[in-house]
Amino acid sequence: MALEVAKGWWSVVRELPKEYNPKAVEPKWQEFWEKEGIYRYDWEDTERPVFSIDTPPPYPSGDFHMGNVLNWTYFDVVARYKRMRGYNVFFPQGWDCHGLPTEVRVERKYGITKTQVPPDEFRRLCVEFVEENIRAMKKDMKRLGFSMDWSLEYKTMDPDYWRRTQLSFVLLYKKGLIYRAKHPVLWCPRCRTAIADAEVEHETRKGKLYYIRFKLVGGQGEHLTIATTRPELIPACVAVAVHPEDERYQAYVGRELRVPIVGRRVKVFADEMVDPDFGTGVVMICTYGDKEDVRFVARHGLPVIACIDEDGRMTAEAGKYAGLTVAEAREAIVRDLGEAGLLEREEELIHEVSTCWRCHTPVEILVREQWFMRTRVLTDEVVDKAVNEVKWYPDYMKWRLVDWARSLDWDWVISRQRIFATPIPVWYCARCGHVIVAEPDWLPVDPKKEPPKLDACPKCGSREFRPETDVLDTWFDSSITCAVHAGWPDRPDWRRRFPADLHPSGYDIIRTWAYYLMVRHIALFGEVPFKACLINGMVLGTDGRMMHKSYGNYVPASEPVERYGADATRWWAIAGGATGSDVPFRWEEVRHGWRFLRKLWNAARFLSLQLADYRPGGPRPRLRVIDKWLLSKLARTIRLVTEALEECRFNVALLAIRDFTWHVFCDQYVEAVKHRLYSPEKYGPEDRRAAQYTLYTALYRIIQLLAPFCPHITEEIYQALFRPFEGHKSIHVSPWPEPPEGFPDEEAEGAGDLVVALIKAIRREKARRRIALSAPVRLVKVFAGSAGRADTIRACEDDIKGTCKVGEFQVLPSKGEGLEVEEWPDLAFTLEP
Repeated sequence: MALEVAKGWWSVVRELPKEYNPKAVEPKWQEFWEKEGIYRYDWEDTERPVFSIDTPPPYPSGDFHMGNVLNWTYFDVVARYKRMRGYNVFFPQGWDCHGLPTEVRVERKYGITKTQVPPDEFRRLCVEFVEENIRAMKKDMKRLGFSMDWSLEYKTMDPDYWRRTQLSFVLLYKKGLIYRAKHPVLWCPRCRTAIADAEVEHETRKGKLYYIRFKLVGGQGEHLTIATTRPELIPACVAVAVHPEDERYQAYVGRELRVPIVGRRVKVFADEMVDPDFGTGVVMICTYGDKEDVRFVARHGLPVIACIDEDGRMTAEAGKYAGLTVAEAREAIVRDLGEAGLLEREEELIHEVSTCWRCHTPVEILVREQWFMRTRVLTDEVVDKAVNEVKWYPDYMKWRLVDWARSLDWDWVISRQRIFATPIPVWYCARCGHVIVAEPDWLPVDPKKEPPKLDACPKCGSREFRPETDVLDTWFDSSITCAVHAGWPDRPDWRRRFPADLHPSGYDIIRTWAYYLMVRHIALFGEVPFKACLINGMVLGTDGRMMHKSYGNYVPASEPVERYGADATRWWAIAGGATGSDVPFRWEEVRHGWRFLRKLWNAARFLSLQLADYRPGGPRPRLRVIDKWLLSKLARTIRLVTEALEECRFNVALLAIRDFTWHVFCDQYVEAVKHRLYSPEKYGPEDRRAAQYTLYTALYRIIQLLAPFCPHITEEIYQALFRPFEGHKSIHVSPWPEPPEGFPDEEAEGAGDLVVALIKAIRREKARRRIALSAPVRLVKVFAGSAGRADTIRACEDDIKGTCKVGEFQVLPSKGEGLEVEEWPDLAFTLEP
């Protein structure tokens, strides 16, 4: 539908339709915003301050779920608020295309593994999958009214993004912060790749604890019993350990035990890592069962026996169990131990299992040559800057990053054995193995398709090179977004947008994205990547559990949008809970938002009828007490909402707008001025204009305050009622409201509170007696309780009589019998129909 507003604004206020129809209104303004470039970042503007948002590049799953709605609504509110505060808002949107998430989904979709098709064909399938899902998610983002600048869209799979990722690799390598080494790494047998600590999830699973006898060498039948959950690692046992203060085993320290099944002799060590309360207090050290094994082997200089391979099968080191899966080997070894009389017993237990974050397969620790980034040397700097230089919303979330950074035992393994990812820009001399890292001007490059730009190996002169076939961790791509957004390294002015002013994140990825951003930007540039970090919680289903398709409590984002519109869905996201907390999805909250929007619409429609002959401008008319009261309440609401938004307390801001709009403006003020609007001949044009001025001022400020939260309905009301006079192309580029001049006014507000309380009480009594609110009553007699109150009430007599349809109105300064007015001691009245 062609937009009339695009041709120029109207010269008069339009009458709004009786019903608000989000299905018609929301797409109209989404089209308008994009066509008019309302959210476009102005690269040429050097006057306005920049506000840069490090927008999360989501994995393109195709499913924009309610968790995404929560997160994106938070920082979209910030973006919209900052535009209205006069900032040149830099709000890009990218897509984190590479790595395990995409490859696993493609393998499942086509029923293949990455090794069953040529690499280029597998990569093509990944690109198609990503592009299809981006289109679906982008559609949902636009439908929800998110105000990112789509001209800034990027994909991490694009060669230009490769170039920047590879450049960061080269620079860190030259700084000595990236190295290649043979080291124990976490390995996913299903995905056949190394993974980092941050990609490991810890799941609670049922298992068994096996009590196994290790015979003492030369001990004439003596043995120690060891309890383990992983008997399949017995072929890789290289030592046994006890706690040095465990009196049960001090006599055995230094002696040797014979490993069951394999017959190897191993020494008993004393080490404080042993938990004397677990199992029997004796543990076997295997290469490798966990990180404690890695530390123990390194500390004592023990050999490494690799009995599990990349596919999760037993190696030749496992003897007759070679070729079995881990599960098969466990079953076979337990059976053999039983037959040999070495299995004392089995116990059921619930324990924590480390699994791959994407396929949930239990991970192994294998020794492999990999590329690493030195992150532990930066831990103190990361902690110091995260605590002292970054503002966190909410503040306590910073300790999640601090605790994670301090807990890391290993450097970050950044190489992956995958296909769809950024290539590592490295070659090796085929003769001497010399490492050749690309120069910056060679980038972007895929070493599997291009040789290095060298005539010969600088070390031995060979002209033959072999490419690095490993690729980079997908977090290595997304952990430079702050600099990439800003224009690094190409734009000379990139530091105008760096560090980012805001980094939004879920608390579940503080240990990954927020941490990796911190450590990488500190390593590259010596400074934090963002000034503030905005954290959202998780979305819970109606059953109280985390919303997930497998739980049957899942609601797609499209469903509430389809039923109630984008603005009501956004309302749920903001009103549902405090920043950083988990937010339950409740249909009732969406419906409450919808009811509020209809209340606002009805009020705006009423004003569209009453403001038809009103033209703003000129001196402020003489205001009545009730007018001043509303403007004073408005001023306080503006201050409260502004302060709350500055601190990212979104629910506080939205509920303040709701309470003022619904209860103060609609239920109290609008009802209290209808008599002036309907009977100008009785009250005079000045009183009518004062009411119109106050209504116009209040509603305009209301929709401005509400615009960051509910952008569609506020745009519709603005264009119909206010654009002819305010002149801004969109409400979303109008200036953020300031309190009306001269307000708050405590004296007028106090008087208005008194008068409004009395009006409410009279109307409530009429309703109790089943007298129609529009029906007249013969007499109301008020006992004010003091002369001052009596004067205040008399000064507002016209408003009380007109609103309550009172014939005779008497005000006495004394106390008296009658109905008491709530929260106003000594104020009472009588009513005679």
